[in-house]
Amino acid sequence: MLTGSFVKHRLHFKQPSGTSRGILTGKNSWYLVIYDSENPGIKGVGECSIITGLSIDDLPGFENKLKKVISDINNYSYWLNEGLTDFPAIRFGLETALKDIETGGRRLLFPSGFTENISGIPINGLVWMGSYDFMRKQIIEKINAGFRCIKLKIGAINFEDELKLLKLIRTDFNENELELRVDANGAFSPEEAPEKLKRLDKIGLHSIEQPIRAGQWEELAKLCETTPLPIALDEELIGISDKNKIIKMLETIRPQYIIVKPGLLGGFRESEIFIAEAEKRSIGWWVTSALEGNIGLNAIAQWAFTLDNPMPQGLGTGQVFSDNIPSPLYIRNAALWYDPEKKWNLSHIFHE
Repeated sequence: MLTGSFVKHRLHFKQPSGTSRGILTGKNSWYLVIYDSENPGIKGVGECSIITGLSIDDLPGFENKLKKVISDINNYSYWLNEGLTDFPAIRFGLETALKDIETGGRRLLFPSGFTENISGIPINGLVWMGSYDFMRKQIIEKINAGFRCIKLKIGAINFEDELKLLKLIRTDFNENELELRVDANGAFSPEEAPEKLKRLDKIGLHSIEQPIRAGQWEELAKLCETTPLPIALDEELIGISDKNKIIKMLETIRPQYIIVKPGLLGGFRESEIFIAEAEKRSIGWWVTSALEGNIGLNAIAQWAFTLDNPMPQGLGTGQVFSDNIPSPLYIRNAALWYDPEKKWNLSHIFHE
């Protein structure tokens, strides 16, 4: 007989982080704890993480839904299959917690060379939006830290200033030395996007994420067909869980890449459907965390390693919080690593 509970935790950013939707100072996570009453020493933990204004389950009834799942936890098969279609964060947390129990309650969900500290996962360095000087400072810090793939959030400051910043980077580092990805978070209008993509492409970028707002399939399809700069879908994937809808979206838009975020898509099984359907259509992909704390990030990283994608993944977000859960995860040489000698500190969750 399974028993469940949850603990809410507000994570605070070390410094306010800018996106095209505004400034983030913190975000909420709920840690889902599950155990079998016959073996209460083995506890599975999953993280349900919400990003205000982005997660489709950022709703007033979120916590009530979580309580309903907890009260009916032994019916987990229903919740994983159809009961949480509109609550992908909870489904991800539940899938993670159940996997954790299955593997002994040690946060070792997918044992591999990664969890043995033999191999790291190459990651991109993330540069937040802000003033020109603030973004330039971040870029220098990332390059000095050894990153050779940098992702910049764009769309919040003057576009000419953003171009100037990107050109400045290129004067010091060519495309072979530094891969540049940009994320517009839907900041461009369909009318202005073609010209902006042309100008961005001249700088020698790897790709741009979500140039226009999600939901405009026909406009995005035209962009993907004619763009000189590869387009990666991000927000476009959120809220699509039916396999037929996934296929229709990919067939209609035909992007160059998709960004796979298990916490926003509803877990690993859902994410693997996106990946499989993308690969059938020669669409590239990489995995990104969605500002989860270390519980969620750990699960995503362990899973991502098993997929054997050599591209830099978006898994460097664990260090952005001042009050993250202490974990074996660490960053070295622009890669995410897992040190099994380091212990988890789950006192906040278990009240030890």
